[in-house]
Amino acid sequence: MNNSPGMVNAEQMANMLMSSPAMNMIMDRTKKMMWSMVEYKDLQMVYTCAIKEIETKLEILSTEFNLKHKRNPISSIKSRLKRTESIAEKLAKNNHPFTIESIEKNVRDVAGIRVICNYIDDIYSIADALLGQDDVRLIEKKDYISSPKENGYRSLHLIVSIPVFLAKSRKEVMVEVQIRTIAMDFWASLEHQIKYKKDIPDEEEILRQLKACADVIAATDNHMLSIRERIESAEDVPTEDDILIDRLRKLDMPIN
Repeated sequence: MNNSPGMVNAEQMANMLMSSPAMNMIMDRTKKMMWSMVEYKDLQMVYTCAIKEIETKLEILSTEFNLKHKRNPISSIKSRLKRTESIAEKLAKNNHPFTIESIEKNVRDVAGIRVICNYIDDIYSIADALLGQDDVRLIEKKDYISSPKENGYRSLHLIVSIPVFLAKSRKEVMVEVQIRTIAMDFWASLEHQIKYKKDIPDEEEILRQLKACADVIAATDNHMLSIRERIESAEDVPTEDDILIDRLRKLDMPIN
């Protein structure tokens, strides 16, 4: 059926709409949103690379400790990239917009690494070794071991800046490094579960008991360190020959 004079068909109507100022504005906004999504994915890639940089440094330290010393202070290394939902919540809580610039400026723990150690003094040894490297810059340090949180949480938190070298650029990226003992990590895992659990019966009593457990764990950590130090002080100081023989025993040890 032919259109009557003065009437427009569906295709003509669509063309008119697509060329209208309102539609152009919608298309521009859609493109901007898509570019923002692409830029956000690029940002995630950069933070992932920063995690790899710090992980590599820690793994090299672990390899050196395995080869040169009697024991390795690093028990394990874990890493994570903060979820988009958590980033958005943190920005909204502090009235910051969800933009690339805002994320880089206001969210310091997008990239996170957790180092688990055997003893309390190992925590500070690893922190000193990491911060002693030329390309690692300390932004902020929070010592929740010497000054625990009210709920009993203990850990050493470092915000560091690390350079990431891309194909055509160099970017300084912030990474949060948490260093704690095995016992501290065990406690923090349980506390994390409770924090995000809703409608817990007797929640106040559970939190009180959890705080008491944190104090017991801290005392145990200190006691274990004291025992280790007593054992080490009772050992004979190794001679140069002893050190050489020990290193020779490790010649065939896999380097990993």
